[in-house]
Amino acid sequence: MKILIVYDSVFGNTERTARSIGDAMAAHAKDPGENVVMLRPAEVRLEHLADLHLLIVGSPTRAFQPTPAIRQFFGGIPKNGLRDVRVAAFDTRISANDIKSSVGRLFVKGFGYAAGKIMRRLRKKFGDPVAEAEGFFVEGTKGPLKDGELERAADWARRILRDT
Repeated sequence: MKILIVYDSVFGNTERTARSIGDAMAAHAKDPGENVVMLRPAEVRLEHLADLHLLIVGSPTRAFQPTPAIRQFFGGIPKNGLRDVRVAAFDTRISANDIKSSVGRLFVKGFGYAAGKIMRRLRKKFGDPVAEAEGFFVEGTKGPLKDGELERAADWARRILRDT
């Protein structure tokens, strides 16, 4: 099985999360021929999508959106480019419970986080969701990741492998 993890990271938290996901997938692969590749959006070429079984895309949430690099990555995928590809999405985010401003919490409730928007774009390219979009929590704007989040990311990856 060919697995591609595409991620962008601003403060390193999303990269650490992506690596936890990739390491868990590599360690729990169903067969020794499984190939887990991790790339930044600018490194992805159309040939990376050829014969792909699973695509996982992750981004920090920036102004309720994925990063511009992730949005640009989607622009390079042909309309039906993810047909027959299983897909999953994640982001790193501040928990709504940790936002002190009631206005800030209201904005999060109304505009959401990056993972849901990533999943919508994956579906528009005809990707087949294997898991609900997931968020992993950071402390404050720059992080670090909250305790236990890397383990939770690895568990999420193992569930995806089991369901793929």
